[in-house]
Amino acid sequence: MIGAIRRAFRTPDLRNKLLFTLGILVIFRLGSFIPSPGIDYTQVQECVASPQLNEGGFAMINLFSGGALLQLSIFALGIMPYITASIIVQLLRVVIPRFESLHKEGASGQAKLTQYTRYLTIGLAVLNATTLVATVRSGALFGRIEGCTDLITNDTWWGISVLVVTLVAGTGLIMWLGEQITEHGVGNGMSLLIFTSVASAFPSSLGAIFREQGVDIFLIVIAVGLVLVALVVFVEQSQRRIPVQYAKRMVGRRMFGGTSTYIPIKVNMAGVIPVIFASSVLYLPSLISQFFDPESKWVEWINTYFTRGDHPIYIATYALLTIFFAYFYVAITFNPEEVADNMKKYGGFVPGIRAGRPTADYLSFVLSRINFPGSLYLAFIALIPLIALVLINANQNFPFGGTSLLIVVGVGLETVKQIDAQMQQRHYEGLLR
Repeated sequence: MIGAIRRAFRTPDLRNKLLFTLGILVIFRLGSFIPSPGIDYTQVQECVASPQLNEGGFAMINLFSGGALLQLSIFALGIMPYITASIIVQLLRVVIPRFESLHKEGASGQAKLTQYTRYLTIGLAVLNATTLVATVRSGALFGRIEGCTDLITNDTWWGISVLVVTLVAGTGLIMWLGEQITEHGVGNGMSLLIFTSVASAFPSSLGAIFREQGVDIFLIVIAVGLVLVALVVFVEQSQRRIPVQYAKRMVGRRMFGGTSTYIPIKVNMAGVIPVIFASSVLYLPSLISQFFDPESKWVEWINTYFTRGDHPIYIATYALLTIFFAYFYVAITFNPEEVADNMKKYGGFVPGIRAGRPTADYLSFVLSRINFPGSLYLAFIALIPLIALVLINANQNFPFGGTSLLIVVGVGLETVKQIDAQMQQRHYEGLLR
C-alpha cells in the first residue's frame, strides 16, 4: 500500500490531481471555522462546549456540515441543500416526464438536470438559511440552554439579511468546490466533501469516549469499529450478477454481439439514502415541538417517545422507516421494465428467460429477494448508535454509526477504485490487489 501511494505521487498528472483534491478539502475545512457576520462567536463556542447540548433535529445537518452548523460558520448549511436537491430531482423523474426524457438524452440532458439541481440547491439554501436564523433568534438551536438564546449581535433587518446571504453564498461556494474536484481532481467532489465532513468528527468523538468512559470502553469501541468497517466493506462489495447474453447481428458488413456480460445488482442498492430519510422523518416531530409550549401534552408525548434514542418505540420506528425507505428508493431508482426493454432493443437476453415482460418480472423477483437482506442490513447499521447508547452510554460520541459509517466506507472505496483505475492505465498494480 505504501509503495502504491508513492507510485501514485511519482506520476505527475495523478499527483497534481491528488494535490488539487487535498487543497480543495483543506479550503472546505477552513471555511467551516470562519464565523458568519453578526454572530457572537465566543458565546457560540461556549454553547457548543456545553455538556447540556442536545443537537436534536439538527444532528443530521450538523453531521454533513462537519460541525459547522452549530458553530454558525459561513459553511453552516454544508452540503445538505445540494443532497436534498439531488434527491428531489431524481425522484421528480418519476413524476415529470420532461425530467425522464432529459435523463435519457445522455450528456446534454444530464447537463440540464445538473443545472436544475443547482437552481434548486440555491432555493433550498435560502429556505434553510432563513429557518436557521429564525431558530437561532428563538434560542431553539441549542435547546434553549441558558446563555445560548441571544447569539446574533446585529438583530436588525439589514444584519439578518447579510447573515442569510452569507449562508446561501457559503452553500454556493461548497457546490462549486465539489464540482471543481469532480472536474479537475480525483473522485466525486460532493461525495468527498461529505466524507471530509463526517470523518472530521471521528477524532473528537473518540477522544470524548476516551476521556469520559475510560480506556476499556475506548478499546471496545475501536474493536467494534473495525468489525463494522469490515462488515460494511463486505456488504457494499457484494452483488448478485445476472448473466446476460447478446445475440450476434450484422450491421452493414460488421458483426456485432455474441458476447456475455452481467447485470450487477448490489445487496445495498439504496446506499445511505434510506437512513437519511428515516432520520429526517424522525427528527421532524422533535424539531417542530421546539417552537411550542414544552408543557403541552403532545409536546411531552413527542419528547418521551421520539426524542430519547434508547426508547423501544423510537428504535422500532427508526428500523421500520429505514426498511420502508430502502424498498421505496430502490423502486424509484431501478426500473426492471426499462432494463428489460433496453436489453431487448440490443438483442440481449437472460439465459433461460424470454426477452421482454418475462425478463422484467424475473428482474423484479431477484431485486425483491436481494433488497430484503439489504434493508435489514441498513436497519442494523442505523441502529448501532442507539445500541451504543443503551450498552455503553456513548450515543453522542459513538463515531461508527449508521450514516457516518456508510458514507466513510462507501466514498473511501469508490475513491480508491478511481485512483486504482488511473494507476492501472499506467501499468502499475494500483492500491487494490
